[in-house]
Amino acid sequence: MYVLSAFCLIATASFAFANEEIKTEDGVLVLTKDNFERAIIHNEFILVEFYAPWCGHCKALAPEYAKAAKTLAEQGSAIKLAKVDATEETELAEEYQVRGYPTLKFFRSQAPVEYNGGRQADDIVSWLLKKTGPPAKELKTVEEAKEFIEAANVAVIGFFKDQTSDTAKAYLSAAATIDDHPFGITSEEAVFKEYEAECGNIILFKKFDEGKVLFEGEATEKDIKKFVTGNSLPLIVEFNHETAQKIFGGDIKSHLLLFLNKGEEHFEKVVEAARSVAKPFKEQVLFVTIDAAEEDHQRILEFFGMKKEEVPAARLIKLEEDMAKYKPDKNDLTAESIKRFVERFLAGKLKQHLLSQELPDDWDTEAVKILVASNFDSVVFDYKKNVLVEFYAPWCGHCKQLAPIYDKVGEHFKDHKKVVIAKIDATANELEHTKITSFPTIKLYTKRENKVIEYNGPRTFEGLIKFIESGGVDGAEETDPFEEEETEDDDSPRKDEL
Repeated sequence: MYVLSAFCLIATASFAFANEEIKTEDGVLVLTKDNFERAIIHNEFILVEFYAPWCGHCKALAPEYAKAAKTLAEQGSAIKLAKVDATEETELAEEYQVRGYPTLKFFRSQAPVEYNGGRQADDIVSWLLKKTGPPAKELKTVEEAKEFIEAANVAVIGFFKDQTSDTAKAYLSAAATIDDHPFGITSEEAVFKEYEAECGNIILFKKFDEGKVLFEGEATEKDIKKFVTGNSLPLIVEFNHETAQKIFGGDIKSHLLLFLNKGEEHFEKVVEAARSVAKPFKEQVLFVTIDAAEEDHQRILEFFGMKKEEVPAARLIKLEEDMAKYKPDKNDLTAESIKRFVERFLAGKLKQHLLSQELPDDWDTEAVKILVASNFDSVVFDYKKNVLVEFYAPWCGHCKQLAPIYDKVGEHFKDHKKVVIAKIDATANELEHTKITSFPTIKLYTKRENKVIEYNGPRTFEGLIKFIESGGVDGAEETDPFEEEETEDDDSPRKDEL
């Protein structure tokens, strides 16, 4: 007994010593190469942020991360939050394959998994509690239920007398798959009475909009998840660093984007008009405001081919179909026009809005012909000619390297009657039948059959010449022009970064 007691005292002292040595900032452990392993070994659950001091996203995360650490400490949780300056601790960053900032990894009993939750304190706490405990917390008293609801921006409670029923099982299955929000479950009559709930009810409580929502659909895991995701964001969501992941990573893939200048007279007027009609669409279309005056959002305007002068404006986007975009007939952003725009979109009555540049007058004067959306088909699908097309992006480094070589290929075939060398800026021109997923992409459109053959050979003058002269045999991959393609390249389109 004496030996066992002594061992326990030594073990306890060494555990305390291991954590005591680690410096904290705002309740967050500061890890280095020297103390990282100790921290992982002595804490069963630990979330580690690999950050860069200059990273804007890391700076935005810092106060939320500290707030989450404080919340967990106040709850008496054993879960710890830690951070590593990846620009200083390069060996750790390399070991854990840190490729961007911030990168968060959750260690459970020393085994790392990727953190894929939100970046606000409530989201972080909810994700961690879900990963370390039951999918839904048992609420045995009215006080527990009140504390549970008050502790989060969004909280869900299932009211079930029999927690082994099919409905309760579906609820718990949905709870297990949603990490962003806390789920509770109760069988207590007093809690039922407090919230005027009936057996089988599922209620989402939130600190915005209508305050609480009763689930009224079929009690399946799929429908419960849809209910929670559709009601856990405000009717009108402001796009920013904190909400971006929830907007574009959520289950609702159709978004109405309202481009407004925050602070200007039109802002509140348009937001209020949108809010007045948004509720019937909340599980189908997400209503999002984007401050067009913010410098960080200029890339989004570019993606839609918009200029600042066009604001206020609206666009609809469908992420499931390669970011298909839709534009209203008019920019009259009243409640009535917004409602009609969304209704026509859901009814499938809108034609996809494709970007196109103006066709320059001198498009065919050089050896390499310039294509835009409006002249693409007439030039490329000429059955009498083999047409080589480079789909490029102005910012693409590989495209810039290829440019002199491609111009040389153009000069080589300049006087050839049955070969055309052309290029198109695929970031400013969109085609209904062709989707480009990497830059540069080079395709040969053959004469007569109009086959589309993608070039996968070396980006050299000799390689391209051989490809054309062989009719697309050497260095080629035949593709279906009406099928979406996926190719790998260092310069993939920046559309993902929306």
